Amino acid sequence: MKQTQKVNYQLVLDDTIKKITEASARPRLLLHACCAPCSSYVLEYLCKYFDITVFYYNPNISPPEEYRHRVEEIKRLISEMCPAVGFIEGKYDPAAFYSIAKGLENEPERGERCHRCYRLRLRESAAAAKSGGYDYYTTTLSISPQKDSGVLNAIGKELSDEYGIPYLYSDFKKRGGYKRSIELSARFKLYRQNFCGCVFSRRDAENRQKPG
Repeated sequence: MKQTQKVNYQLVLDDTIKKITEASARPRLLLHACCAPCSSYVLEYLCKYFDITVFYYNPNISPPEEYRHRVEEIKRLISEMCPAVGFIEGKYDPAAFYSIAKGLENEPERGERCHRCYRLRLRESAAAAKSGGYDYYTTTLSISPQKDSGVLNAIGKELSDEYGIPYLYSDFKKRGGYKRSIELSARFKLYRQNFCGCVFSRRDAENRQKPG
């Protein structure tokens, strides 16, 4: 998916938060989370403005032991960092991921396979936000330097229009967000994986670590 123009999504988020603050409101936000480290800064940042429920839907993660480890880590982070935040675990259905990844097994990270994976997870998040009566939905994915925030926000907007639930635009890596997530990960002794989560990203990470 190509972007036609460059947008500073941090400034868009600033504007949304300003309006929320002026209205003295605390909207309900469904926050799709990919892992505890990426969620740490996002929760620290957004908890000041929203009543948050973390939605953990990541059928791309493999093997099941890795998936379960990440679930337990984000639940621990919430309990230790911001216990008022809610938590919902989505269905773990790896077949859904392999279906959208078929034929794209050798695509590089940030390529079409990843874009389809973003859409898979964001669609489920939009549907959950709509059925749960939330005011906004968004994802922690934009905090990663390996994720394309332009593509993420474009997909978020498309699904927002489709489901009738506002998408909270973001580029959480901005203003030191990614650096802060590393600091918080160290403080809470979070498990920091060296691959996105799917078998293909793990394969690529292992290949990068092989001696040249």
